Amino acid sequence: MAKGPKDQAVSERLPVARVAVDISLAHLDRPFDYLVPARLDAEAVPGCRVRVRFAGQLVDGYLLERAETSEHQGRLARLERVISPEPVLTPEIFDLARAVADRYAGTLADVLRLAIPSRHATAEREAPAVGTARAPAPPAPDPGSWSRYPAGAAFLTGLAEGRPVRAAWSALPGTGAPEWPTEIAVAAATAAAAGRGVLIVVPDARDLDRVDAALTETGLDHVCLTADLGPAERYRRWLAVRRGLVRVVAGTRAAMFAPVAGLGLVVLWDDGDDLHAEPRAPYPNAREVLALRAHRTGAAALIGGFARTAELTQLVAGGWARPLVGSAEALRQAAPRVRAAPDEAELARDAAAMTARLPSLALRTAREALTGGARGGLAPGPVLVQVPRRGYLAAVACARCRAQARCATCAGPLEISGSHSTPGCRWCGALAADWTCARCGSGQLRALVTGAARTAEELGRAFPGVPVRTSGGQHVLASVPAEPALVIATPGAEPVAPDGYAAALLLDGWALLGRPSLRAGEEALRRWLNAAALVRPGGSVVVLAEATLPAVQALIRWDPVTFSERELAERAELGFPPAVRMASVTGPADAVADFVGVLSSSGDGLPARAEVLGPVPVDAGPGVSAETRERALIRIGRGDGLELARALHAVQATRSARKDGGAIRVQLDPAEVA
Repeated sequence: MAKGPKDQAVSERLPVARVAVDISLAHLDRPFDYLVPARLDAEAVPGCRVRVRFAGQLVDGYLLERAETSEHQGRLARLERVISPEPVLTPEIFDLARAVADRYAGTLADVLRLAIPSRHATAEREAPAVGTARAPAPPAPDPGSWSRYPAGAAFLTGLAEGRPVRAAWSALPGTGAPEWPTEIAVAAATAAAAGRGVLIVVPDARDLDRVDAALTETGLDHVCLTADLGPAERYRRWLAVRRGLVRVVAGTRAAMFAPVAGLGLVVLWDDGDDLHAEPRAPYPNAREVLALRAHRTGAAALIGGFARTAELTQLVAGGWARPLVGSAEALRQAAPRVRAAPDEAELARDAAAMTARLPSLALRTAREALTGGARGGLAPGPVLVQVPRRGYLAAVACARCRAQARCATCAGPLEISGSHSTPGCRWCGALAADWTCARCGSGQLRALVTGAARTAEELGRAFPGVPVRTSGGQHVLASVPAEPALVIATPGAEPVAPDGYAAALLLDGWALLGRPSLRAGEEALRRWLNAAALVRPGGSVVVLAEATLPAVQALIRWDPVTFSERELAERAELGFPPAVRMASVTGPADAVADFVGVLSSSGDGLPARAEVLGPVPVDAGPGVSAETRERALIRIGRGDGLELARALHAVQATRSARKDGGAIRVQLDPAEVA
């Protein structure tokens, strides 16, 4: 039906609307001007969702601002409708999203999809309106366990005074239950008492539950944002934050863009966890986003964990953050005793300690912890056993020639899921009941990588009558009773014991340290420290790895700071992140070659100081030939990172405008550089 004169009339006040359309094509990554119909004048407010016609199709977008005139010389189309007058895109979040897109060579549309949840009309109608009274913040609490840190009082004083104090936090283990959630809650309450907003980001739902409980205990009005809430509840809580009704927010990765009013403190726990890295374009990391947000808003920052990443050490080295570490006396009182097996004393006692998966030291430590015969007369308690791999036998090999067993269909690795199960392929799922080795013809298999299920079975036989609990995969325990038991867990799935574990066994250190990754040592130390921090003071930790390795020594001394400083120095010498900025360009071989060629030949493309490594073939995953995909790495000094990002974005814009085939993945500062 044709529109009448009233529908065609244009608003007399600020008739031009600048709209960020929800289109991810790089060559369209800019605002577009539309006319505001008079009928939409009151609803078309900056930050609202709108519907516009673009290239003949109706698409969503965000109204950024309204203006008197447009620089566009042609005819302007009109806004089709205002989806909702709710101004969901605040100026601060728009500026942040634009900065994140520029930093990661992405598009604004991709970042806004991460930053703003989908609309839920019912939740929008039922949410409290702007101006509704919010709960007053309680007075600043006592420092509590922050007294264990020499700089803790100064940090809290800075928060109370509203100063942008920024700390690289090396958290101390607790004296029973973990102290870090309470310490975060104290910092949040101190900032809130000063009238500032707080944003807390943790890796997963279990950590969020702990922080939620600690915030509740302080009496602090807050909301938790996580994808598990469902679209309606999540949007309702997000609206309460956007409308300024709640100024303390805790959540997982997506909460890093929460529109907290008057932001005064950002907190990131366990910044080395890979869950902080967004798997969708443009692949931002929560650490970088929160650091950027704190810098732009003048907020304080508390970033850290039990371990320390090289990236956080880079922020300290550059003067952006100050170290916040515990005193030596507090560390002695809180940390467990850590031993490596095999060490010299143990080799003299047990000649098989070098090759045994469960040497006698590990078995003795577990037995003493379960029965209460441990050093210092500690009470018996549960024993944590960390196993790097889940499953039963995660990898198997030929019993004769030791070649890894591969699937005859897709060449994927074989695994055995149970004690009486038929070997199957991890990639395509095909069973291999009649498997024979292609190299020597043998049909016998041996274990290559032992998983958590097989470990639980072995320990159950070694300790008859002792309860065995497993945590990992789809079955993750939040906590376990204080009674003696063996708790087999994969990294990141370790449950909490009420009074701490009596001991911990960190098995198969080679599986963590031997990964073909730049971050293998850093990640191994992070996982070990997270597990060891759950052990009660005076308890025992046994790590099954070579004692002379730097990561193992850092665990024994509980010194993640020195280890991270060494890591950063080595990466600077070799030219690896975070000492430099590095981009990864992955895709079909022809597309990668074309991308690098355009990048190198463009007049305003790749800076002369940049270095291109590769392309080289990469493993594309199950069912895809590695020869069909390649990856090129491009590195440049940190000061030229934005110039590199602009060049990468320009090439993507050229390719999208030409409609070139071959999907290319461009990722800056990838978490893994294997």
